[in-house]
Amino acid sequence: MNGNGGTESFETVIIGGAQAGLSTGYHLSKRGLPLVILDANERVGDSWRKRWDSMRLFTPAHYDGLPGMAFPGRGFRAPTKDEMGEYLESYAAKFELPVRSKVKVERLSRKGDRYLIETTNGRLEADQVVVATGAFHTPKVPRFARDLDPAIVQLHSVDYRNPSQLREGGVLVVGVGNSGADISIDVVRNHPTWLAGKESGHIPVPIDSLRGRIVFRLVRFMGHHVLKWTTPIGRKVMPKLDKKATPLIRVKPKDIVRAGVQRVPRVAGVRDGMPMLEDGRTLDVSNVIWCTGFKQDFSWIDLPIFDERGAPKHLRGIVADEPGLYFVGLKFQYAVSSDVITGVGRDAEYVAKHIAARQAITPVKAQAEAVA
Repeated sequence: MNGNGGTESFETVIIGGAQAGLSTGYHLSKRGLPLVILDANERVGDSWRKRWDSMRLFTPAHYDGLPGMAFPGRGFRAPTKDEMGEYLESYAAKFELPVRSKVKVERLSRKGDRYLIETTNGRLEADQVVVATGAFHTPKVPRFARDLDPAIVQLHSVDYRNPSQLREGGVLVVGVGNSGADISIDVVRNHPTWLAGKESGHIPVPIDSLRGRIVFRLVRFMGHHVLKWTTPIGRKVMPKLDKKATPLIRVKPKDIVRAGVQRVPRVAGVRDGMPMLEDGRTLDVSNVIWCTGFKQDFSWIDLPIFDERGAPKHLRGIVADEPGLYFVGLKFQYAVSSDVITGVGRDAEYVAKHIAARQAITPVKAQAEAVA
């Protein structure tokens, strides 16, 4: 409904319309609580559709469903990114979740005892806000990238779709994480390709095989039920995992070599407009794809809730310093599985229960204050 000065008023606003936001919306709707979900994308599921064309999930379809709705298809087939996008759109439609698309949140702040959400489509006020955007969306690219020859096509993995975006000639893919491994194999079919960097280990078995299914079940069990902040081993292991890069999951180092990708050391800088490797060599390439990850960016949240690293201070997604503010989908929010599809539903339910309890208390408190 509308508030003063054209500002809309809601009980709960969820920022982010991917799996974290939709899961939270499901659990709130199940409890009969009004809400609105704001999604910057044109359609629900676009956060997945916009990834590179050949991308597939690592998790089998059996584990890719959100609360209340199984993922369609064969249980141990890994879905494509487009299938995941369609699933999320169907999920929102099935549960009639109130998603507003093409609404980007530009600022979140306090206005008295409520929250003010400033967006590209106007302002909203809310008693509760759930930030379900994740933390790592801003691409990381080294500063020396600007010194490369302007004729070189530069893309970050977030913008790469397929080889048609590239110029004729060689391609340097920087970063041997899962995106770098996948993309290098994708482009080597049409271009001489170099992959720079060193992988942080790899899962030794093919994840799409029977052995891989067994390993996946074990890894999922550990990440969901054992490695949590509430277990001694979780408190010991998770800070160490947070500092390590994710190992290669589907693609193995030998797969990269077999595909014809040339492995080279990491990129150390630029010489004469060309990328220079740490061994002093330069590569004469026409394209560079930066698979160098993302950095945390909550600069749009104008609230004193962050620690010295810029991470939100919370307990299982509940921000004690700002009553009514929540997070869902953060890395290691509660367990290793918290920021992936297989684990986000549990955290969403926990936050939804807290919101329901808070909403139940608020009218009682208001009535007591009125009597007093």
